Amino acid sequence: MSQTTRQHHPCGNCAFYAGSIWQPVGASSVSVLSRGFTRRTLHRGQALFHQEEENRGVFCVSRGLIVLRTHHEDGRSTLLRLAYPGDVIGYRSFLEGRPHRTEARALLPSRVCTVATRDAQQVIGKNPGVMGRLTSHCILEIDRNHDRIIAAATISNQQRLADILTRLMQAHGETRDGYMRMKLPLSRRDLADLIGVQTETVSRLFMRLQQEDRFRVSGREIEMPLTEENRPAADLGASH
Repeated sequence: MSQTTRQHHPCGNCAFYAGSIWQPVGASSVSVLSRGFTRRTLHRGQALFHQEEENRGVFCVSRGLIVLRTHHEDGRSTLLRLAYPGDVIGYRSFLEGRPHRTEARALLPSRVCTVATRDAQQVIGKNPGVMGRLTSHCILEIDRNHDRIIAAATISNQQRLADILTRLMQAHGETRDGYMRMKLPLSRRDLADLIGVQTETVSRLFMRLQQEDRFRVSGREIEMPLTEENRPAADLGASH
C-alpha cells in the first residue's frame, strides 16, 4: 500500500495498522471503508454488543480491555475470553450473518473501532486480502481454544493463573519502584471461568503465588516484581 493511501486510510495512524484486517484495502475502496468507519469510547462496564443482538459490523479493540461472555438460560454466565488492544471481535456473527452468540463489555475504559456491516461487505468483495486476514483470525481463535485445552491438561492451575495475571499486568499495569501494579479488572469468579476451576480454588492459587513471592495480593490490588522476563515491551524500548 502506498504512503498516500495509508494517510487516508482510517486505520493509517493506528499502532496496530500493520496487523489490521483492513490494511490490505486498496485506494479504490478506502472511501467506502472510511464511510463505514466509526471510533467509539466505552466506559467501564458499558456493553459493546449484547448476546442475540443483530450484528452491526466488525470491531477492533484499540485501547482498554473487553470481556466476551455468554449468558445461560438459568441466569448464570460464563466468561469465554478477554480481548486486548489489537484484537478483532464480532467477526464470526458478521461472517455468518447471524446474531451475536456472546456479549462484549468493557472491563476497563476502552476504545473500539467499527466498520459497519454493509460497508465491510462491500470492501471485502473488492479486497480479497481482507477476507484472508479474517480467515487468519478465525484460525487463531481455533488455535487459542486448542491451546487452552492443552494447557488444562499439561500446565498447573497455579501457573495458568500466573500467566493471566502477567498478561493483564503487562497490558494495563503501572511500573514503580521495581514492581508492576494494577487493580485487577476481573472478579475471582471470572478468573475461575478462564482457568476452568471453582471460585474457591482461585483463592488458594493466589495464596500459593504469594507464598512463592511471585505476586502480592490485597483484595484486587496486585503487585508483581519487575524482571527482564515480565518487563512490558514499552520498558524495553519497543515501538507502538
